[in-house]
Amino acid sequence: MPYLPNTEADVEAMLRKIGVKSFEELVADIPPEIRASAAIELPGALSEMEVAEAVTRLSQTNRPASDLISFLGGGVYDHYIPAAVDHILLRSEFYTAYTPYQAEVSQGTLQVIYEFQSLIAALTGLDVANASMYDGATALTEAGLLASSHTRRKRILVSSLVNPQYRQVLKTYAVGLGIEVVEIGRSQGQSDLDDLKSKIDGNTAALLVQHPNFLGCLEPVEEMAGLAHGAGALLVVSVDPISLALLRAPGDYGADIATGEGQPLGMPPSCGGPYLGLFAAKQQFLRSMPGRIVGLTNDVQGREGLVLTMQAREQHIRREKATSNICSNEALCALAATVYLSLLGRSGLKKVAELCLQKAHYLADKVGTAFPAPFFREFAVRVRERPEAMLSRMRQAGILGGIPLGKYYPELDDCLLVAVTEKRTREHLDRLAEFLI
Repeated sequence: MPYLPNTEADVEAMLRKIGVKSFEELVADIPPEIRASAAIELPGALSEMEVAEAVTRLSQTNRPASDLISFLGGGVYDHYIPAAVDHILLRSEFYTAYTPYQAEVSQGTLQVIYEFQSLIAALTGLDVANASMYDGATALTEAGLLASSHTRRKRILVSSLVNPQYRQVLKTYAVGLGIEVVEIGRSQGQSDLDDLKSKIDGNTAALLVQHPNFLGCLEPVEEMAGLAHGAGALLVVSVDPISLALLRAPGDYGADIATGEGQPLGMPPSCGGPYLGLFAAKQQFLRSMPGRIVGLTNDVQGREGLVLTMQAREQHIRREKATSNICSNEALCALAATVYLSLLGRSGLKKVAELCLQKAHYLADKVGTAFPAPFFREFAVRVRERPEAMLSRMRQAGILGGIPLGKYYPELDDCLLVAVTEKRTREHLDRLAEFLI
Protein backbone atom coordinates (compact mmCIF):
# COMPACT_ATOMS: atom_id res chain seq x y z
CA MET A 1 0.00 0.00 0.00
CA PRO A 2 1.30 3.52 -0.75
CA TYR A 3 2.13 5.68 2.26
CA LEU A 4 -0.37 8.49 2.74
CA PRO A 5 0.65 11.25 5.20
CA ASN A 6 -2.17 12.15 7.56
CA THR A 7 -0.55 14.40 10.18
CA GLU A 8 1.45 17.62 10.11
CA ALA A 9 4.44 15.68 11.43
CA ASP A 10 4.21 13.31 8.50
CA VAL A 11 4.17 16.21 6.05
CA GLU A 12 7.15 17.89 7.74
CA ALA A 13 9.09 14.63 7.64
CA MET A 14 8.42 14.27 3.93
CA LEU A 15 9.52 17.85 3.22
CA ARG A 16 12.76 17.33 5.15
CA LYS A 17 13.40 14.14 3.20
CA ILE A 18 13.34 16.04 -0.12
CA GLY A 19 15.44 18.89 1.23
CA VAL A 20 12.97 21.72 1.84
CA LYS A 21 11.72 23.27 5.05
CA SER A 22 8.16 24.17 4.07
CA PHE A 23 5.53 23.77 1.41
CA GLU A 24 6.10 27.41 0.37
CA GLU A 25 9.75 26.62 -0.31
CA LEU A 26 8.67 23.57 -2.34
CA VAL A 27 6.55 25.71 -4.70
CA ALA A 28 8.84 28.76 -4.74
CA ASP A 29 9.41 28.48 -8.49
CA ILE A 30 5.69 28.93 -9.19
CA PRO A 31 4.93 32.66 -9.71
CA PRO A 32 2.89 33.99 -6.75
CA GLU A 33 0.28 35.56 -9.03
CA ILE A 34 -0.88 32.18 -10.29
CA ARG A 35 -0.97 30.41 -6.95
CA ALA A 36 -4.28 29.91 -5.19
CA SER A 37 -4.56 32.54 -2.47
CA ALA A 38 -7.44 30.92 -0.60
CA ALA A 39 -7.60 27.52 0.99
CA ILE A 40 -8.92 24.80 -1.27
CA GLU A 41 -12.22 23.59 0.11
CA LEU A 42 -12.18 19.86 -0.48
CA PRO A 43 -15.15 17.75 0.58
CA GLY A 44 -14.78 15.25 3.36
CA ALA A 45 -13.75 11.67 2.74
CA LEU A 46 -16.38 9.23 1.45
CA SER A 47 -16.70 5.49 1.62
CA GLU A 48 -16.51 3.44 -1.59
CA MET A 49 -20.28 3.03 -1.65
CA GLU A 50 -20.83 6.77 -1.20
CA VAL A 51 -18.34 7.56 -3.97
CA ALA A 52 -20.14 5.16 -6.33
CA GLU A 53 -23.47 6.84 -5.56
CA ALA A 54 -22.01 10.34 -6.06
CA VAL A 55 -20.44 9.41 -9.39
CA THR A 56 -23.69 7.81 -10.55
CA ARG A 57 -25.65 10.97 -9.72
CA LEU A 58 -23.07 13.06 -11.55
CA SER A 59 -23.23 10.84 -14.65
CA GLN A 60 -27.02 11.16 -14.75
CA THR A 61 -26.74 14.91 -15.34
CA ASN A 62 -25.45 14.12 -18.85
CA ARG A 63 -27.57 12.62 -21.63
CA PRO A 64 -25.66 10.30 -23.97
CA ALA A 65 -26.16 10.76 -27.69
CA SER A 66 -27.63 7.25 -27.83
CA ASP A 67 -30.62 8.57 -25.86
CA LEU A 68 -31.22 11.36 -28.38
CA ILE A 69 -32.13 11.60 -32.05
CA SER A 70 -28.84 12.59 -33.62
CA PHE A 71 -28.40 14.62 -36.80
CA LEU A 72 -24.78 15.44 -35.98
CA GLY A 73 -22.15 14.98 -38.66
CA GLY A 74 -19.14 16.96 -39.75
CA GLY A 75 -16.93 13.87 -39.81
CA VAL A 76 -18.53 11.63 -37.15
CA TYR A 77 -21.83 9.86 -37.84
CA ASP A 78 -24.48 7.87 -35.99
CA HIS A 79 -24.74 4.63 -37.99
CA TYR A 80 -26.17 1.32 -36.85
CA ILE A 81 -23.49 -1.09 -35.64
CA PRO A 82 -24.32 -4.82 -35.89
CA ALA A 83 -24.00 -6.61 -32.55
CA ALA A 84 -21.39 -8.99 -33.96
CA VAL A 85 -18.90 -6.14 -34.32
CA ASP A 86 -18.57 -5.50 -30.59
CA HIS A 87 -18.78 -9.22 -29.80
CA ILE A 88 -15.70 -9.93 -31.93
CA LEU A 89 -13.84 -6.83 -30.70
CA LEU A 90 -14.18 -8.08 -27.12
CA ARG A 91 -12.32 -11.30 -27.81
CA SER A 92 -9.16 -11.12 -25.70
CA GLU A 93 -6.80 -12.13 -28.48
CA PHE A 94 -7.72 -8.91 -30.30
CA TYR A 95 -8.07 -6.28 -27.61
CA THR A 96 -4.86 -7.17 -25.79
CA ALA A 97 -2.69 -7.39 -28.94
CA TYR A 98 -0.39 -4.59 -30.02
CA THR A 99 2.27 -4.47 -32.72
CA PRO A 100 2.61 -7.84 -34.49
CA TYR A 101 6.40 -7.71 -34.88
CA GLN A 102 6.81 -11.45 -34.31
CA ALA A 103 5.02 -12.81 -37.34
CA GLU A 104 5.31 -16.42 -36.19
CA VAL A 105 3.02 -15.74 -33.23
CA SER A 106 0.87 -12.99 -34.79
CA GLN A 107 -0.74 -14.56 -37.84
CA GLY A 108 -4.28 -13.87 -36.63
CA THR A 109 -3.65 -10.16 -36.04
CA LEU A 110 -1.72 -9.87 -39.30
CA GLN A 111 -4.56 -11.53 -41.20
CA VAL A 112 -7.08 -9.05 -39.80
CA ILE A 113 -4.89 -6.14 -40.88
CA TYR A 114 -4.28 -7.71 -44.30
CA GLU A 115 -8.04 -8.13 -44.82
CA PHE A 116 -8.58 -4.53 -43.73
CA GLN A 117 -6.01 -3.28 -46.24
CA SER A 118 -7.65 -5.34 -48.99
CA LEU A 119 -11.10 -3.96 -48.23
CA ILE A 120 -9.92 -0.33 -48.20
CA ALA A 121 -8.01 -0.81 -51.45
CA ALA A 122 -11.16 -2.27 -53.03
CA LEU A 123 -13.34 0.58 -51.71
CA THR A 124 -11.03 3.31 -52.98
CA GLY A 125 -10.06 1.67 -56.27
CA LEU A 126 -6.37 2.14 -55.50
CA ASP A 127 -3.49 -0.33 -55.47
CA VAL A 128 -2.40 -0.45 -51.85
CA ALA A 129 -3.70 0.58 -48.43
CA ASN A 130 -1.83 0.80 -45.14
CA ALA A 131 -2.70 -0.52 -41.70
CA SER A 132 -4.38 2.75 -40.75
CA MET A 133 -3.55 6.21 -39.42
CA TYR A 134 -4.79 7.78 -36.21
CA ASP A 135 -7.83 9.43 -37.80
CA GLY A 136 -9.05 11.25 -40.89
CA ALA A 137 -7.09 14.40 -40.06
CA THR A 138 -3.69 12.72 -39.69
CA ALA A 139 -4.33 10.54 -42.74
CA LEU A 140 -4.96 13.57 -44.97
CA THR A 141 -1.99 15.43 -43.50
CA GLU A 142 0.34 12.47 -44.02
CA ALA A 143 -0.81 12.31 -47.64
CA GLY A 144 0.11 15.96 -48.09
CA LEU A 145 3.56 15.35 -46.61
CA LEU A 146 4.07 12.35 -48.89
CA ALA A 147 3.20 14.50 -51.89
CA SER A 148 5.64 17.19 -50.82
CA SER A 149 8.42 14.64 -50.39
CA HIS A 150 7.63 12.87 -53.67
CA THR A 151 7.46 16.03 -55.80
CA ARG A 152 10.19 17.86 -53.83
CA ARG A 153 7.86 20.86 -53.67
CA LYS A 154 6.97 22.90 -50.61
CA ARG A 155 3.51 24.22 -51.48
CA ILE A 156 0.19 22.47 -50.81
CA LEU A 157 -3.22 23.68 -51.97
CA VAL A 158 -6.18 22.65 -49.82
CA SER A 159 -9.84 23.39 -50.39
CA SER A 160 -11.43 25.60 -47.74
CA LEU A 161 -14.26 23.04 -47.77
CA VAL A 162 -12.03 20.32 -46.33
CA ASN A 163 -13.01 19.62 -42.70
CA PRO A 164 -11.73 22.63 -40.68
CA GLN A 165 -10.15 20.35 -38.08
CA TYR A 166 -8.25 18.48 -40.80
CA ARG A 167 -6.96 21.75 -42.21
CA GLN A 168 -5.76 22.83 -38.78
CA VAL A 169 -3.81 19.60 -38.31
CA LEU A 170 -2.30 20.04 -41.79
CA LYS A 171 -1.16 23.57 -40.98
CA THR A 172 0.33 22.47 -37.65
CA TYR A 173 2.42 19.78 -39.33
CA ALA A 174 3.41 22.10 -42.20
CA VAL A 175 4.89 24.83 -40.00
CA GLY A 176 7.73 22.69 -38.73
CA LEU A 177 8.54 21.36 -42.19
CA GLY A 178 8.58 24.70 -43.97
CA ILE A 179 5.62 23.77 -46.18
CA GLU A 180 3.33 26.55 -47.39
CA VAL A 181 -0.38 25.75 -47.14
CA VAL A 182 -2.65 27.78 -49.43
CA GLU A 183 -6.44 27.56 -49.18
CA ILE A 184 -8.75 27.49 -52.20
CA GLY A 185 -11.90 29.59 -51.96
CA ARG A 186 -15.47 28.34 -52.19
CA SER A 187 -18.53 29.18 -54.23
CA GLN A 188 -22.08 27.85 -53.82
CA GLY A 189 -21.04 24.97 -51.57
CA GLN A 190 -18.18 23.77 -53.76
CA SER A 191 -14.50 24.59 -54.22
CA ASP A 192 -14.00 27.62 -56.49
CA LEU A 193 -12.35 26.26 -59.64
CA ASP A 194 -11.43 29.73 -60.90
CA ASP A 195 -9.56 30.38 -57.67
CA LEU A 196 -7.89 26.98 -57.97
CA LYS A 197 -6.76 27.72 -61.52
CA SER A 198 -5.24 31.03 -60.39
CA LYS A 199 -3.27 29.43 -57.54
CA ILE A 200 -2.05 26.08 -58.85
CA ASP A 201 1.37 26.18 -60.49
CA GLY A 202 4.63 24.32 -60.98
CA ASN A 203 5.52 24.74 -57.31
CA THR A 204 2.42 22.92 -56.08
CA ALA A 205 3.04 19.51 -54.51
CA ALA A 206 -0.58 18.47 -54.10
CA LEU A 207 -4.20 19.53 -54.20
CA LEU A 208 -6.13 18.31 -51.16
CA VAL A 209 -9.92 18.10 -51.48
CA GLN A 210 -12.76 16.43 -49.58
CA HIS A 211 -15.48 14.59 -51.53
CA PRO A 212 -18.24 14.94 -50.37
CA ASN A 213 -16.92 18.11 -48.76
CA PHE A 214 -17.49 19.42 -45.24
CA LEU A 215 -20.80 20.99 -46.30
CA GLY A 216 -21.90 17.65 -47.73
CA CYS A 217 -21.69 18.74 -51.36
CA LEU A 218 -20.03 16.74 -54.11
CA GLU A 219 -16.96 18.29 -55.70
CA PRO A 220 -15.99 18.38 -59.43
CA VAL A 221 -13.20 15.93 -58.69
CA GLU A 222 -12.46 14.89 -62.27
CA GLU A 223 -11.76 18.47 -63.32
CA MET A 224 -9.73 18.99 -60.16
CA ALA A 225 -7.66 15.90 -60.99
CA GLY A 226 -6.93 17.32 -64.43
CA LEU A 227 -5.83 20.65 -63.00
CA ALA A 228 -3.58 19.00 -60.40
CA HIS A 229 -1.92 16.62 -62.83
CA GLY A 230 -1.53 19.38 -65.40
CA ALA A 231 0.67 21.22 -62.89
CA GLY A 232 2.62 18.09 -61.98
CA ALA A 233 0.93 17.89 -58.58
CA LEU A 234 -0.82 14.98 -56.88
CA LEU A 235 -4.53 14.84 -56.19
CA VAL A 236 -5.32 13.78 -52.62
CA VAL A 237 -8.96 13.13 -51.76
CA SER A 238 -10.49 12.73 -48.31
CA VAL A 239 -13.53 10.49 -48.71
CA ASP A 240 -16.53 9.25 -46.76
CA PRO A 241 -16.21 5.44 -46.88
CA ILE A 242 -20.00 4.90 -46.83
CA SER A 243 -20.42 7.15 -49.87
CA LEU A 244 -18.05 4.95 -51.89
CA ALA A 245 -20.81 2.35 -52.15
CA LEU A 246 -22.57 4.80 -54.53
CA LEU A 247 -19.99 7.32 -55.76
CA ARG A 248 -17.11 6.57 -58.10
CA ALA A 249 -13.98 5.27 -56.41
CA PRO A 250 -11.15 7.82 -56.10
CA GLY A 251 -8.88 5.65 -58.23
CA ASP A 252 -11.42 5.82 -61.07
CA TYR A 253 -11.36 9.62 -61.35
CA GLY A 254 -7.62 10.10 -61.06
CA ALA A 255 -6.86 10.45 -57.35
CA ASP A 256 -3.29 9.55 -56.47
CA ILE A 257 -4.01 9.12 -52.77
CA ALA A 258 -7.31 8.60 -50.94
CA THR A 259 -7.72 9.14 -47.22
CA GLY A 260 -10.69 9.29 -44.91
CA GLU A 261 -12.20 8.74 -41.48
CA GLY A 262 -13.18 5.12 -40.86
CA GLN A 263 -15.50 5.85 -37.92
CA PRO A 264 -18.69 5.19 -39.92
CA LEU A 265 -17.50 1.60 -40.44
CA GLY A 266 -18.58 0.05 -37.15
CA MET A 267 -17.49 2.61 -34.55
CA PRO A 268 -19.82 4.73 -32.42
CA PRO A 269 -19.54 8.49 -31.91
CA SER A 270 -17.55 8.50 -28.67
CA CYS A 271 -16.25 11.84 -27.45
CA GLY A 272 -13.70 12.16 -30.22
CA GLY A 273 -12.32 8.68 -30.59
CA PRO A 274 -10.42 6.50 -30.87
CA TYR A 275 -11.07 6.55 -34.57
CA LEU A 276 -9.48 5.21 -37.71
CA GLY A 277 -7.55 6.96 -40.46
CA LEU A 278 -7.87 5.42 -43.92
CA PHE A 279 -4.98 5.72 -46.37
CA ALA A 280 -4.73 4.19 -49.86
CA ALA A 281 -2.52 5.09 -52.81
CA LYS A 282 -1.22 4.11 -56.20
CA GLN A 283 1.49 1.44 -56.32
CA GLN A 284 4.22 3.98 -57.13
CA PHE A 285 3.90 5.51 -53.65
CA LEU A 286 4.19 2.20 -51.79
CA ARG A 287 7.67 2.79 -50.39
CA SER A 288 6.81 6.34 -49.32
CA MET A 289 3.55 5.54 -47.53
CA PRO A 290 3.32 6.18 -43.79
CA GLY A 291 2.22 3.59 -41.28
CA ARG A 292 2.43 -0.18 -41.45
CA ILE A 293 1.74 -2.53 -44.33
CA VAL A 294 1.09 -6.24 -44.00
CA GLY A 295 2.18 -8.41 -46.92
CA LEU A 296 1.60 -12.03 -47.96
CA THR A 297 4.72 -14.16 -48.44
CA ASN A 298 6.01 -17.73 -48.21
CA ASP A 299 8.31 -19.25 -45.61
CA VAL A 300 11.30 -21.51 -46.32
CA GLN A 301 8.95 -24.49 -46.49
CA GLY A 302 6.73 -22.81 -49.07
CA ARG A 303 3.84 -22.12 -46.66
CA GLU A 304 1.93 -18.87 -47.00
CA GLY A 305 2.37 -16.40 -44.17
CA LEU A 306 1.75 -12.77 -43.32
CA VAL A 307 4.41 -10.30 -42.23
CA LEU A 308 4.98 -6.59 -41.71
CA THR A 309 6.77 -5.39 -44.82
CA MET A 310 8.39 -2.28 -46.31
CA GLN A 311 9.48 -1.35 -42.79
CA ALA A 312 12.05 1.25 -43.79
CA ARG A 313 9.21 3.73 -43.25
CA GLU A 314 9.07 2.99 -39.54
CA GLN A 315 10.68 5.16 -36.90
CA HIS A 316 11.74 2.03 -35.03
CA ILE A 317 13.84 0.76 -37.95
CA ARG A 318 15.54 3.76 -39.61
CA ARG A 319 14.56 6.80 -37.63
CA GLU A 320 16.61 9.31 -39.59
CA LYS A 321 15.02 8.17 -42.87
CA ALA A 322 11.47 7.57 -41.66
CA THR A 323 8.75 8.96 -43.90
CA SER A 324 6.32 9.53 -41.03
CA ASN A 325 6.26 10.16 -37.31
CA ILE A 326 3.30 7.80 -36.92
CA CYS A 327 4.66 4.47 -35.72
CA SER A 328 1.45 2.94 -34.50
CA ASN A 329 -1.93 2.04 -35.94
CA GLU A 330 -5.52 1.73 -34.88
CA ALA A 331 -5.64 -2.05 -35.20
CA LEU A 332 -8.67 -2.59 -32.95
CA CYS A 333 -10.65 0.05 -34.85
CA ALA A 334 -9.42 -1.47 -38.12
CA LEU A 335 -10.80 -4.79 -36.89
CA ALA A 336 -14.18 -3.13 -36.28
CA ALA A 337 -14.16 -1.78 -39.84
CA THR A 338 -13.17 -5.18 -41.23
CA VAL A 339 -15.94 -6.99 -39.37
CA TYR A 340 -18.49 -4.32 -40.33
CA LEU A 341 -17.62 -4.44 -44.03
CA SER A 342 -17.49 -8.24 -44.02
CA LEU A 343 -20.92 -8.51 -42.40
CA LEU A 344 -22.58 -6.03 -44.77
CA GLY A 345 -20.81 -7.05 -47.96
CA ARG A 346 -21.15 -5.09 -51.20
CA SER A 347 -24.95 -5.15 -51.28
CA GLY A 348 -25.36 -4.32 -47.59
CA LEU A 349 -23.01 -1.33 -47.73
CA LYS A 350 -24.79 -0.09 -50.84
CA LYS A 351 -28.13 -0.40 -49.04
CA VAL A 352 -26.85 1.67 -46.10
CA ALA A 353 -25.60 4.34 -48.52
CA GLU A 354 -28.89 4.36 -50.42
CA LEU A 355 -30.88 4.79 -47.21
CA CYS A 356 -28.68 7.70 -46.15
CA LEU A 357 -29.08 9.32 -49.57
CA GLN A 358 -32.85 8.83 -49.76
CA LYS A 359 -33.59 9.96 -46.22
CA ALA A 360 -31.32 13.01 -46.47
CA HIS A 361 -33.08 14.10 -49.65
CA TYR A 362 -36.51 13.46 -48.10
CA LEU A 363 -35.58 15.92 -45.33
CA ALA A 364 -34.00 18.38 -47.77
CA ASP A 365 -37.17 18.42 -49.87
CA LYS A 366 -39.06 19.52 -46.75
CA VAL A 367 -36.68 22.13 -45.33
CA GLY A 368 -34.62 23.27 -48.34
CA THR A 369 -30.85 23.45 -48.74
CA ALA A 370 -28.46 26.37 -48.59
CA PHE A 371 -26.67 25.37 -51.81
CA PRO A 372 -27.76 23.96 -55.18
CA ALA A 373 -24.88 21.48 -55.46
CA PRO A 374 -25.69 17.75 -55.24
CA PHE A 375 -25.06 16.10 -51.87
CA PHE A 376 -24.90 12.65 -50.33
CA ARG A 377 -26.21 12.42 -46.75
CA GLU A 378 -25.29 15.79 -45.25
CA PHE A 379 -26.34 19.30 -46.20
CA ALA A 380 -26.48 22.89 -44.97
CA VAL A 381 -29.83 24.45 -44.20
CA ARG A 382 -30.61 28.08 -43.41
CA VAL A 383 -32.60 28.69 -40.24
CA ARG A 384 -34.86 31.55 -39.26
CA GLU A 385 -33.32 32.18 -35.81
CA ARG A 386 -29.90 31.99 -34.21
CA PRO A 387 -28.68 28.41 -34.69
CA GLU A 388 -27.54 28.11 -31.06
CA ALA A 389 -30.99 29.05 -29.76
CA MET A 390 -32.69 26.63 -32.12
CA LEU A 391 -30.31 23.82 -31.17
CA SER A 392 -31.03 24.45 -27.49
CA ARG A 393 -34.76 24.04 -28.05
CA MET A 394 -34.10 20.89 -30.07
CA ARG A 395 -32.04 19.36 -27.28
CA GLN A 396 -34.87 19.95 -24.85
CA ALA A 397 -37.05 17.95 -27.25
CA GLY A 398 -34.51 15.13 -27.40
CA ILE A 399 -32.94 16.05 -30.75
CA LEU A 400 -29.31 16.80 -31.61
CA GLY A 401 -30.19 19.00 -34.54
CA GLY A 402 -26.86 19.55 -36.30
CA ILE A 403 -23.73 21.69 -36.25
CA PRO A 404 -23.79 25.52 -36.40
CA LEU A 405 -21.62 26.51 -39.35
CA GLY A 406 -20.87 30.08 -38.33
CA LYS A 407 -17.89 29.08 -36.18
CA TYR A 408 -16.20 27.61 -39.27
CA TYR A 409 -17.54 29.90 -42.00
CA PRO A 410 -18.67 33.34 -40.76
CA GLU A 411 -20.82 33.94 -43.84
CA LEU A 412 -22.87 30.87 -42.88
CA ASP A 413 -23.77 32.01 -39.37
CA ASP A 414 -27.44 31.41 -40.15
CA CYS A 415 -26.89 27.80 -41.23
CA LEU A 416 -26.87 24.35 -39.65
CA LEU A 417 -25.07 21.30 -41.04
CA VAL A 418 -27.49 18.37 -40.82
CA ALA A 419 -26.48 14.73 -41.33
CA VAL A 420 -28.94 11.89 -41.94
CA THR A 421 -28.05 8.22 -41.55
CA GLU A 422 -30.00 5.00 -42.04
CA LYS A 423 -31.01 5.08 -38.34
CA ARG A 424 -33.28 8.08 -38.79
CA THR A 425 -36.93 7.22 -39.28
CA ARG A 426 -39.60 9.21 -41.11
CA GLU A 427 -40.90 10.30 -37.69
CA HIS A 428 -37.43 11.58 -36.72
CA LEU A 429 -37.12 13.51 -39.97
CA ASP A 430 -40.58 15.03 -39.66
CA ARG A 431 -39.88 16.11 -36.07
CA LEU A 432 -36.70 17.91 -37.11
CA ALA A 433 -38.49 19.50 -40.05
CA GLU A 434 -41.02 21.06 -37.64
CA PHE A 435 -38.18 23.07 -36.08
CA LEU A 436 -36.57 24.03 -39.38
CA ILE A 437 -39.58 25.01 -41.48
